[in-house]
Amino acid sequence: MARPDKAAAVAELADQFRSSNAAVLTEYRGLTVAQLKTLRRSLGENAQYAVVKNTLTKIAANEAGITSLDDQFTGPTAVAFITGDPVESAKGLRDFAKENPNLIIKGGVLDGKALSADEIKKLADLESREVLLSKLAGAFKGKQSQAASLFQALPSKFVRTAEALRVKLEEQGGAE
Repeated sequence: MARPDKAAAVAELADQFRSSNAAVLTEYRGLTVAQLKTLRRSLGENAQYAVVKNTLTKIAANEAGITSLDDQFTGPTAVAFITGDPVESAKGLRDFAKENPNLIIKGGVLDGKALSADEIKKLADLESREVLLSKLAGAFKGKQSQAASLFQALPSKFVRTAEALRVKLEEQGGAE
């Protein structure tokens, strides 16, 4: 029978897997406590970085319905549970890993879909949610102004054509 403290740890980890938008597994071998503290700060306020036991975390992930990470629970593992914008946290991990090569991104999961380390790095290369939303709003505004000028151009073109036709008819009528 499982010890109550281990059962509680598994339940807590399973809840974190269920409540987070994304989870990124890393290997932290060789990092100091001060570096881990810096890493936690660089992830932003919407992420929690936890050093975990592989066996308990694997059980918790399976309980949460995540089986794609089973082969990545080897060596010293820490998980970044992301509840907010995954791009911001992925950028924090990527930038920290550039400065500290001892941090290795193993892989992760985003909205139930497994991600490789390369896919997490691609996610980090995306622009933030706010930037993407502002670009989308700008594109919508641009399309609206193009449509308005198109709708305005049709009546004015019709009026110019009608006026040209009237002038032509007058000239032809005046010549006869």
